[in-house]
Amino acid sequence: MQQLTTARIEAGSLLSGLSLKGPRSARRGLGATALGSARPWSYLFRAVYQVSISHAGDFSYVGIDAILEQMRRKAMKQGFELNIMVVGQSGLGKSTLMNTLFKSKVSRKSAQPNPEEKIPQTIEIKSISHDIEEKGVRMKLAVIDTPGFGDQINNENCWQPIMKFINDQYEAYLQEEINIDRKKRIPDSRVHCCIYFIPPTGHCLRPLDVEFMRRLSKVVNIVPVIAKADTLTLEERDDFKQTIREELRANGIDVYPQKEFDEDAEDRLINDKIREMIPFAVVGSDQEYQVNGKKILGRKTKWGTIEVENIAHCEFAYLRDLLIRTHMQNIKDITGSIHYEMYRVRRLNESNAGPGLAPGQAPTLVSAHTNGQTKVNGGPPNGMAAQCEVLTHEM
Repeated sequence: MQQLTTARIEAGSLLSGLSLKGPRSARRGLGATALGSARPWSYLFRAVYQVSISHAGDFSYVGIDAILEQMRRKAMKQGFELNIMVVGQSGLGKSTLMNTLFKSKVSRKSAQPNPEEKIPQTIEIKSISHDIEEKGVRMKLAVIDTPGFGDQINNENCWQPIMKFINDQYEAYLQEEINIDRKKRIPDSRVHCCIYFIPPTGHCLRPLDVEFMRRLSKVVNIVPVIAKADTLTLEERDDFKQTIREELRANGIDVYPQKEFDEDAEDRLINDKIREMIPFAVVGSDQEYQVNGKKILGRKTKWGTIEVENIAHCEFAYLRDLLIRTHMQNIKDITGSIHYEMYRVRRLNESNAGPGLAPGQAPTLVSAHTNGQTKVNGGPPNGMAAQCEVLTHEM
């Protein structure tokens, strides 16, 4: 189910934390930089002229650094896409947290209010799209909800519909990619990040949590969070986080940011600090209050106000920075270059193996390697393999 709404965020923190100061922010932060709207050509020529004048006395200056401004202009013109999936049982505040992240009504329940909504008998996948703009930066945001997950008496294999949905988006992108007359810019519906909500039990992960993250971490970037963390004391919260980290390691679950994808020592240093905080203990709220003359998002109780963006109260700010301000482009890069690439290679190999294979179905024909070439026993390749021959002849 797709619904397109438009939301404009006049204030807030969306995409506003990065700047183009060097190659690293060009690689990681360009996709999440808000530096103003596109400038008219007259202003652009004047800016280039001013740069030339400023370096007029520098005989060695070539102007290679101007590529950053060119990339920024192109990115501002095209806009950005981000697809976030939220998974967790009912009542954990998934919709509220998404509204809090983007300071707008972006969740499914906000866009499609239904006070009589009942827990579905089976898992449903519902996606809502929004056009968001902040300081001239446009982004198409898709929030994918999974009502029904973990709400049944028997939750066996309840992860399968979610796995199928993620793979279906990879398949749709692949089919667009291999078309002979393909689009200049392929619409990206691939799931870039999955936020998994862990109930605040204070004890340990449930078998359902372990099984879901173990299977889905191989196909999508998973960011686990402890929902409604204000129900735990600080000591309970720290113990619970430590227990979860130990269980993740014991079960071989590699959540985002994955250690094997750190690009260099600087990346590793930053990501190690993030890995020490995972899972993030978060509190969501779209209610505004005045505290000491300052407007805040929070939850008001008899004994005080829980400030959502105050790191002394919860770790929502760290989650927001990870998803939006510092690692958004990296999350998308890993989706495209790692998760989608693994799916693409597997599908093209299956297609070359023989006709009639459904997405995700294992090949049944036997292949033999001779002199660096692959020979397949069986009939001719199907239509997909024929289209992909150029892409796969070296695989």
